[in-house]
Amino acid sequence: MTKIPDYLLIGHATADLTPNGRVLGGTVSYAARVVKAFSLSTGVLTSAAQNEPLLAQLAPYADEMIVLPAEATSTFENIYSATGRIQYLRGAAARIETSDIPPHWDNAPLVHLAPLTDEVDPRIAHHFPDSTVMLTLQGWLRRWDADGRVRFKRWFDADVLRDIDIVVFSEEDIAEAPELEQEFAGVVRHLLVTRAEKGGTYYRNGQPIHYTTPQVELVHPTGAGDVFAAGLLCAMHVLGNDIEAAIGVAARLASTSVTRLGLESAPTADEVQASLEEARNRATN
Repeated sequence: MTKIPDYLLIGHATADLTPNGRVLGGTVSYAARVVKAFSLSTGVLTSAAQNEPLLAQLAPYADEMIVLPAEATSTFENIYSATGRIQYLRGAAARIETSDIPPHWDNAPLVHLAPLTDEVDPRIAHHFPDSTVMLTLQGWLRRWDADGRVRFKRWFDADVLRDIDIVVFSEEDIAEAPELEQEFAGVVRHLLVTRAEKGGTYYRNGQPIHYTTPQVELVHPTGAGDVFAAGLLCAMHVLGNDIEAAIGVAARLASTSVTRLGLESAPTADEVQASLEEARNRATN
């Protein structure tokens, strides 16, 4: 019998265009490293161009990986200026549907929906009634022009959200529609809105609780939100569903991640164990 993974990751691994060439990116790529650092097994459902060489960097962190064939790998280009970041989508892989999920994954305890190009069918949320399902929202808040420039898209579907246990997004993701924060808080059981070095807000059944994050010297912020989200879901699993303790673990791991560059910003196993030990000590004191 095929083994059921502890943690499912569903979404596109991406190619990010940089001055140094194409590099592996995307929530799936960061989160898989986090899950491995927690010593949990990982199943990855993604899509990319056939023979995409960047996936070789993801493979060691996935106990099982299903790659839906596509004409292109989802590819982002970020252009920075004095007025902020302009993002372009230079290619998109295949859409991920419920029918793409293998039956032996149906009872996985942890499921992370990680859309980046609106590629994850929202109906997948209904597929895992016995799992803890988390959504990192940013990819459902994106649309793009004919030239590929990425822009904000409003998304809110109460029917889908009722079957998602945890939603995580950054205040920057909804900068053009800040009222969405309260709309999500009114429907989602556990909502986390991250605010970079300011910490964030945890809404439990609509009631806000502010949390802080350790202050560190910033090297690069890319991937910190992915580290936070995956760290949160893994820590909840390890700490007996104590979400407030898990938030502390996730905030610590995310703050450490911004002191490093690229995929190496994901935590090590030692850093995970130190964060978990700190959380357990706080619970007993």
